[in-house]
Amino acid sequence: MVRYRGIISVMTEEMSETTMPAAEATTVDTSFDERNSYEFAFHILPTVAEGEVPGVLEKIKAHITHATGEIFDEEFPERLDLVYPIVKQIEGKNRKFTSAYFGWVRFKLESDKLEALKEELDGEHAILRDLMLKLTKVEEVNPFRYHEHNKSVKMVEVIDEAAEVIKEAPVETEESVTVSDEALDESLIKITGEEEKTA
Repeated sequence: MVRYRGIISVMTEEMSETTMPAAEATTVDTSFDERNSYEFAFHILPTVAEGEVPGVLEKIKAHITHATGEIFDEEFPERLDLVYPIVKQIEGKNRKFTSAYFGWVRFKLESDKLEALKEELDGEHAILRDLMLKLTKVEEVNPFRYHEHNKSVKMVEVIDEAAEVIKEAPVETEESVTVSDEALDESLIKITGEEEKTA
């Protein structure tokens, strides 16, 4: 047993001589980003003139950067028809909207600053509806570009509609022909293979 303890003490002495110096052991990797990635998706009111939409987008981006957010991607708002009407109270009256400008902005932000940013964005009167999403790593590197996708789908639909029209084009018309009873009976006999039985 004494011998066993001696081997262990020799091993620990050898290990202590090969350990890293203290300066290398305290080095910390500072490249890790503790901020979360978010997407702010929004509809801008259709009453905003098309020329003013870039200004509204710049205001949204200014709110994000004011909250120390770092914008890394965006999809410029484009007008589209909504799937269902959205009602928003404006100047004390409920107004119904069937179209809007849709876009999104992606950014990195510390999670403790998110609530303050949401309150700022809620005060933006040109926004009809919005949604704040926390992105996963996969979603962060694979953004869904709605307008590009929508244009490619419409192109396919147009091609399909053209194909359907071509299929419907050859329509046959029947001419009215008078057939005698005898000719009709002969045709029926040929089809059925039996002669008419008389009673």
